[in-house]
Amino acid sequence: MTALLLEVAQVLLVAFLAPLFAGLLRALRAILQNRRPAGCWQNYRDLYRLFHKESLQAEGTSWLFRFAPYGIFGAFCLAAGIIPILATGLPLAPAADVIALVGLFALARVFQVLAAMDTGTPFATLGAHREMLIAGLAEPALLATLFTASLLSQSTSLSVIVAHLEQLRFALHPSMVFAAAAFFMVLLAENARIPVDNPATHLELTMIHEAMLLEYSGRHLALMEWGAQIKLVLYVSIGIALFLPWGIVPAAEVAALPLTLPVLLLKFAAAALILALVETLLAKLRLFRAPEFMATAFLLGVIGLLSFFMLGA
Repeated sequence: MTALLLEVAQVLLVAFLAPLFAGLLRALRAILQNRRPAGCWQNYRDLYRLFHKESLQAEGTSWLFRFAPYGIFGAFCLAAGIIPILATGLPLAPAADVIALVGLFALARVFQVLAAMDTGTPFATLGAHREMLIAGLAEPALLATLFTASLLSQSTSLSVIVAHLEQLRFALHPSMVFAAAAFFMVLLAENARIPVDNPATHLELTMIHEAMLLEYSGRHLALMEWGAQIKLVLYVSIGIALFLPWGIVPAAEVAALPLTLPVLLLKFAAAALILALVETLLAKLRLFRAPEFMATAFLLGVIGLLSFFMLGA
C-alpha cells in the first residue's frame, strides 16, 4: 500500500513540477539574455487561462484531433509512473522496460503527428513531417544510450538499472560518458530545444513542435502544452536516473524520502541552469543540419556500446 501511494505521489509530483520546471528554465534563459522574466509561475497561469477557454475544432477534423491531447497526456503520465524518480521498485516499474518506455514516447508522438496531419493545414503538416524526420534519428540514439546502461546492469528494467548504477556511484565507465553526451543531444532534440528547435519562435516556417499545435485551443491546447512540459521533466528524470542516480532509494526505504526530495529538486535546478546556458550560448541550426546533429548523437551512442564491449565496462 505504501509503494502504491508513493507511485501516485510520484506521478502527481511530476505533473505539478513540470510547469514550474519549464517556467524556471524560461526565467533563467531570460535572465542570461538580460531580459526581464515573466516569473516561474507563469505557466500555471497560462494553463489556468487555457482550461477556462472554449475549445474550438478545426473544420474537417475527425475524432483523432479531439482524442490526441488526452492520449498524449495519458502516455506521459504513465511514463511518469514507470521512471524511477523518487524511488526504485515501484508497482508500475515491472510493467515496462526501457524499450517499452521508448515505445510509449513514440506512441505519444504518433498521436501528435496524426492529429496535426488530420487538420489538413500546411503548417501543421509541415511540422508533423519535420517531427518525424527528427524522431527517425533521435529514437535510435536514445535506444543506444539506454542499451549501454542496460549492458552495465545486465537488465532492461530501468528500476534495476538505477539500483545497480546507484551502487557503483564512484565507478568510472567510459561507455557512460559517451552515452551521457548522446542522451543530452537527444534530450534537446526530443523536447524542441535549441539548437534543433526554438520553443519561443513565432515564425511558422521554422517551427517544428509549435507548428503542430497551431489549430488547438482551450483545454486541448492546455493538455498539449502541459504534456510537453511533462515530457521535458521525464527526459531530465531519465538523465538523472542514468547518470546521477544518487539519492534515489528503494521503495521499501520510505524513511529516506524526506532527504530524497530536496536532492531531486537541486538536480532539477542544476538541469534547468545547464539547459538555459545551452540555449543562450548556441544558435538554432538550419533544418537540414538537424539530421547531422542527431546522427552525431547516434554515433556517440554507438561508440558507447562499442567501448563497453572493447573495454569490458
